[in-house]
Amino acid sequence: MQKPNSVKPLPTKIENKLDRYLSDNIKPRVNGKHLVLGNIPDIDSIFLQSNDYLSLSGNQKLKDKHITAIQEHNESVVMSGVFLQNESDIPSFQSNLAKYVGFADCNICQSGWDANIGLLQTICEQDTKVYIDFFAHMSLWEGARIAGADIYPFIHNSVRHLKKLVKRHGPGIILVDSIYSIRGSVTPLQEIVEIAEEFECAIVVDESHSLGVIGQSGRGLVHSLNLSHKVDFITVSLAKTFAYRAGAVLSHGKLSQCLPFISNPAIFSSALLPHELDRLDATLDIIIESDVQRANLFSMSEKLRNALRSLGFNIGSETQIISLETGDEVNTEKVRDFFYNNGVIGSVFCSPATLKSKNNFRFSLHSKLNEHDINKIIHVCDMAINNDELYFLD
Repeated sequence: MQKPNSVKPLPTKIENKLDRYLSDNIKPRVNGKHLVLGNIPDIDSIFLQSNDYLSLSGNQKLKDKHITAIQEHNESVVMSGVFLQNESDIPSFQSNLAKYVGFADCNICQSGWDANIGLLQTICEQDTKVYIDFFAHMSLWEGARIAGADIYPFIHNSVRHLKKLVKRHGPGIILVDSIYSIRGSVTPLQEIVEIAEEFECAIVVDESHSLGVIGQSGRGLVHSLNLSHKVDFITVSLAKTFAYRAGAVLSHGKLSQCLPFISNPAIFSSALLPHELDRLDATLDIIIESDVQRANLFSMSEKLRNALRSLGFNIGSETQIISLETGDEVNTEKVRDFFYNNGVIGSVFCSPATLKSKNNFRFSLHSKLNEHDINKIIHVCDMAINNDELYFLD
């Protein structure tokens, strides 16, 4: 009998790097898993990990539309989107999404990450000054880094610090999230637009956590503030409220003609398939009509935020994203297990998303939550803040 071939060993440097990672990040944990992974929760727990804010992932109309679209489309478009830029190739979803947010043009991308990377690669040169909020999404940081831009971080939501940097270093591109994914705080967009106008800067706003949620029919923060004509670019992940796998770049003018041929993610990835775009178009229709769901999401979020502040938690949230700051990794593991054991399942945010000493336990609220759910979450939070074995940062 032939013996199976032994697996070739990895080079020592690679083996050592992987061993160090496991030793530092997996082996110290009580359950032998990464810090983000708690024990398997009970099925009747309240799950607050998903970014599906309007609870659309299980929507039967969308499932039926998706199935029908798969059955109806026979096009062979398994190729780079660079070959699909003729007018006849442009899906209706692109123009519908652009109209929805009050922009002229839209480019669909494979993800929100690809949208930010590709946009910044397209608009930056190596001497471009990029001013980025310290808590902006990692894809914005990485996009600026890959583009070779000069990066100047500013204190989170500090208009004063941003203005000081721009006055010192000159015109450039300002990068912000509309809603920040860890804290749930909202960018002071009106003031940032004023700085951009004064110092001739472009603005990129990542609307991933606000599109579908904020403003009239969920059109996002930029539209709700009537700033669509003053913000140069919007990016968005469609893996949040749209509950699918895609991204988009919204723009005015020339960018939409250039991005498909400059952005590496656009060039070197296959385009979304027709049935996926049909699903996204149907999702947009449902989002527009989801005022009742948005109202419940706002109501439940406000109730939880107010209760947590009354209990003594220091939270920076103004939205449906609410985080408890849990400090170091040992305490964060204890906090995670406490909430899991009491039926409230949140998300651990740790390195590289945060500093190792400033981890967070995040709740992402959704539209199907009710008063009973919120009361249970408040009760567990009350027990947690009064538990001598746990601490939360002030």
